[in-house]
Amino acid sequence: MKYNFDEIIDRRNTNCMNTDGFRQYIFHADQDMKFPFADEEFIRMWIADMEFATPDCIIQAMKERLDRRIFGYTRIFGDDYYRAFSGWTKKLYDWEFPKENLYTSHGVIPALYELTGYICGPEDKVLMMTPSYAYFKYAAEHNHVAYVCSDLVNPRGDGYYEIDFDDFRRKAQDPSVKLFIFCNPHNPTGRLWSEEELRKTAEICFENGVMILSDEIHCDLIRTGRKHIPLAKLYPESDQIITCMAPSKTFNTAGLQFSNIIIPNENVRSQWLRYHNFDENPLSLAGAQAAYEKGYDWMTALREYLDENFRFTKAYLEEHLPEAVFRIPEATYLGWVDVGAYVDKEVNLPLLFAEKAGVLLEGGNMFVQNSDTYIRLNVACPRAVLAEGLRRICRVLTE
Repeated sequence: MKYNFDEIIDRRNTNCMNTDGFRQYIFHADQDMKFPFADEEFIRMWIADMEFATPDCIIQAMKERLDRRIFGYTRIFGDDYYRAFSGWTKKLYDWEFPKENLYTSHGVIPALYELTGYICGPEDKVLMMTPSYAYFKYAAEHNHVAYVCSDLVNPRGDGYYEIDFDDFRRKAQDPSVKLFIFCNPHNPTGRLWSEEELRKTAEICFENGVMILSDEIHCDLIRTGRKHIPLAKLYPESDQIITCMAPSKTFNTAGLQFSNIIIPNENVRSQWLRYHNFDENPLSLAGAQAAYEKGYDWMTALREYLDENFRFTKAYLEEHLPEAVFRIPEATYLGWVDVGAYVDKEVNLPLLFAEKAGVLLEGGNMFVQNSDTYIRLNVACPRAVLAEGLRRICRVLTE
């Protein structure tokens, strides 16, 4: 293999959330919280970053920028970055957009918080599909805006989620609903929405004057042979879709805090231009541009490794946890597993697995609603680590 995704890298004592911050994030506790396992004994399958080294092309670009030796205030000038990122979206998605619509943020989450405040007033509501990434809810709460949930459905009970369009339409028809925060592909279920689903969702929003904020941060991380469709690609003349993408999930650079926000709406753009801090970290900018210019081969190899990790996970669960419901996701590196056959709804699953298995993961309680008895497994790790994590999880649930 050209890239070594089996390498185990020690991330402890680097102020890494994955290793050093899990007590605070998962359990809302300080460093005094004790477990039967030492920190270095935990298998970490929780937060959505990867256990793989960031590709060399990004590290090299950052080293070259370091060699310039001054790191003053930095903004994007010229066309180089736009050409790199728009070239990426053209190559992968056959989608292009005007340069004047492209802005950057220190992350998709900060952009969600900011844009929700620009679009919604105190009497408005935000619509989301549940189970949902919790920060969609937090974006509404941060802006003192109510939120409304439309539960996804799993009609066959096999883990394949679908949109309940009747329910979604009813919720969108509420005159107070002004914004729909959409996850495309969907976290945590891993759905890669079809063109038919995308069009039906968008048109319900258009009919009811609901703007769409499309979080597409997982768009590059799809199963081999599948194709992501940016929602805005289907409506090139519409200014009602704001698209959020980033190199962070694809290339494991979340800590560099850099994302792409495509804003075609003039009113929202004017507020962004007035209030947003445009300064960039010079190393983050150098890394992001290199990722889009030189990272395609690495990403392709990553997809193949993740494909195999998911095949391994499915086979392991079928053998050792046959009553669990799991379907290989169409996108993301996150598995969504219903272990309701083995636990009660009231069980604190993250605490159970931390104390009994030495595995860190996120339970359904972190995904707003419609998620009881589920765990989200991050399989973006060396296969040996994945195998040990699954062994421990299955042991706890079957014993």
